[in-house]
Amino acid sequence: MKALVFDKELKLANNYEKPVPKQGEALVRVNLAGICNTDYEITKGYMGYVGILGHEAVGVVEDVNSDDKSLIGKRVVPEISYGCKDPNCQWCAKKNYRHCPNRHTLGIWRKDGVFAQYFTMPVEVLFEVPDNVPDTQAVFVEPLAAALEINEQLHIKPMDKVVVLGDGKLGLITALALNAQNINVTLVGKHQNKLDIAKAQGVKTELLNNFKTEKIYDVVVEATGSVNGFETSLALTKPRGTLVLKSTVATGKELNLAPIVIDEITVLGSRCGQFPPALRLLESGKVDFSPLISGIYSIDDAQEAFEKNKEKDTLKVLLKM
Repeated sequence: MKALVFDKELKLANNYEKPVPKQGEALVRVNLAGICNTDYEITKGYMGYVGILGHEAVGVVEDVNSDDKSLIGKRVVPEISYGCKDPNCQWCAKKNYRHCPNRHTLGIWRKDGVFAQYFTMPVEVLFEVPDNVPDTQAVFVEPLAAALEINEQLHIKPMDKVVVLGDGKLGLITALALNAQNINVTLVGKHQNKLDIAKAQGVKTELLNNFKTEKIYDVVVEATGSVNGFETSLALTKPRGTLVLKSTVATGKELNLAPIVIDEITVLGSRCGQFPPALRLLESGKVDFSPLISGIYSIDDAQEAFEKNKEKDTLKVLLKM
């Protein structure tokens, strides 16, 4: 099969061995996959991963290695991780596989990813896609679930003022998801064309240059991935408010964290989320991610797609198998 493989360099393999599902696994034929910034970071050495890249996909189940064959022929999306299944593992017992210390993660850690014609995953982490949700929306389930994770971790009250800082893919998806739940959210960013995508779907937006930095927000979502973004987010969080970190900020720069103590701010790390709520939101039609698609490329042009993903104005690049 064709597969996009990283092993010190990125290359398209035309004769990669087709995977065979283990007991309890399904074989999924990929329809569409999405390139994530994590995929790009792996090509720079992140996680030391070697293998097929990719963890965002929608596809059709062709085979299941178990007595229950009900998923065959169904269109599904995969959660990115599965656990060790040890009966003594507290995380697997709660089906919170993303925190299992011995987990496997698609295209990131110990598991070939979805930038290929086929992949396998345990059936318990495959979720059927509603009929009214096209592939071009379903492929966004993973980042949408990550955005909705905020609601699982934090109760946002009806009168709370929420601001999302950062108008990249993560910030846009988070703002659209929160707005679809009737939360009072404002998206702040540097690029008017990106802000307009959210504005067209009813989200309040502000250009960073025109935005007044005041400590008036109950919940601040940091989605810039930059030190300056973190510092600005901290400056926006009201005393006893919550700062949600949706991006990973790594820096050698000294940070003044005193305001966290002085203002008694709660800092909440937020990563992956559950797929069923994301699929329900897509099924409702309250969000539309079509404007985020910057290009759809054939798997044969995958390396060109990766170059497109690096461009400054690019939001989401998809691979069609």
